[in-house]
Amino acid sequence: MIRPDLKALPQVRDRMTFLYLEHCQLNRKDSAITVTDENGVIHVPAAAISVIMLGPGTSITHRAMELIGDAGVSVVWVGEYGVRYYAGGRALTHRSRLLVRQADLVSNQRSHLAVVRKMYQLRFPEEDVSGLTLQQLRGREGSRIRAVYRRLANTWNVPWNGRIYDPLNFESGDSVNQALSTAHACLYGLSHAVIVALGCSPGLGFIHVGHDCSFVYDVADLYKVDVTIPIAFEIAAAQTDDLPSAVRRRVRDAMVSGRILERMVRDIRFLLLDDESEESAEGEVVFLWDNRVGAVRNAVSYGLAYGVEP
Repeated sequence: MIRPDLKALPQVRDRMTFLYLEHCQLNRKDSAITVTDENGVIHVPAAAISVIMLGPGTSITHRAMELIGDAGVSVVWVGEYGVRYYAGGRALTHRSRLLVRQADLVSNQRSHLAVVRKMYQLRFPEEDVSGLTLQQLRGREGSRIRAVYRRLANTWNVPWNGRIYDPLNFESGDSVNQALSTAHACLYGLSHAVIVALGCSPGLGFIHVGHDCSFVYDVADLYKVDVTIPIAFEIAAAQTDDLPSAVRRRVRDAMVSGRILERMVRDIRFLLLDDESEESAEGEVVFLWDNRVGAVRNAVSYGLAYGVEP
């Protein structure tokens, strides 16, 4: 198979969300990923997915990884129940404009705060939060999340004693905390895949800082109230035998019906770009940095211009 050009691949917002696999072998046939287990073989079109989550008991061939890389699919190796994250993926763009813009915004206190306000604006679309301090915004968000937990616990008649869990011991949490951990892991995986696909840095966060997935948590937090938290309480109330599997399927369906991929792309661009058309222009990607004009053309001999023999 000829390696496809990035421009020929589906954009990340047009792809399916994630595919979680465990106890199987991954290979390839032409432009499809083959997944084999005791039940048989299924074929997955590589360019149709955003991220593949590989759980325990999975093995993957070099040929499959070659196809996955060419198709711009992120691979996330996760622990049991999807609660541990081990690996990220590649970008679906050759451009670094969003990454440079992200680094510029996060490095300046005023612009950093402006992005944080945008994030809270997305949480409170019907309110004017421009006059609130950062500390007041955090307080408002904390109150909002606690109210959502109480409301859903009452709706589904689920005992709720707070978000209490041990990242190293999944079984130690009650059913609703296990469901929340599983659902959030899926959301983090998708958020990470979208961020990397757009060429941004997962570690340059605005509300969350200091962690290599800070921006992943920033982006994922925008959708928890709409997606993962309601699903976690609903599945916990159902007392299903395989809670993690049920949660992952429901989160997958909710991401599709809620067009979460498209929303993530749009929201990240809203947070980082003043004008969304900034990133859409075609043309040369690689430039040379110049301390006077910012950037000059690549692949040009500048020797004669400065009196130096080529």
